[in-house]
Amino acid sequence: MIILFDLDGTLIDSTEAILESFHNSFDVFNYPHPTDEAIKALVGHPLDVMYAGLGVSKERVWDFVEAYKEHYRKISTQKTVLLENAKEAVEIAHEFATLGIVTTKTGKYSRVLMEHFGLMDKFSVLIGREDVVEPKPNAEPILKALERLNAENEEVWMVGDTTMDLLAAKNAGVNAIGVLDGYGTREELAKECNILLEDSLKAVLFLRERIS
Repeated sequence: MIILFDLDGTLIDSTEAILESFHNSFDVFNYPHPTDEAIKALVGHPLDVMYAGLGVSKERVWDFVEAYKEHYRKISTQKTVLLENAKEAVEIAHEFATLGIVTTKTGKYSRVLMEHFGLMDKFSVLIGREDVVEPKPNAEPILKALERLNAENEEVWMVGDTTMDLLAAKNAGVNAIGVLDGYGTREELAKECNILLEDSLKAVLFLRERIS
């Protein structure tokens, strides 16, 4: 079995780091600040899409992205925490499955975070934003992860907290579990997936049951 995890809202909570980095970039360019709720509603999308959704013009988007990344790099490890039960979820999953991370975050920063939490060695692949042309909800990130794992005839599951994750799974033709401790609402997730569980640990225990 292969289990692919999203990061933000699935294994980690980097809300504080994300919000601070967004607000810092709006300060840098003396631009009107969006609300925290408006920012959080877009988490899961690539940064350029998030900025466009927050009213930044297409010509300026990448300047904002660079400012965001510069600040995020400095604060990410101090202002990100593992979600409750996430460490246990990864450790248990590693006992019976091959694990991967498929995220819209920059892969470089994602790797640093997971090494910081002492979990990177449990994952056989990490696909970040810079590894693909088309991010989630496109199938490309999941298909790239499976390609790197040389996965053939394996049962594959994507575990994520937003419709981006669930749609990517659907588009890639793999199974999905929506977790409810992240950014997506139950109503949103239920439209795309019929297995919704409390958190990543519940998802892992559900999958372990399937093979026992």
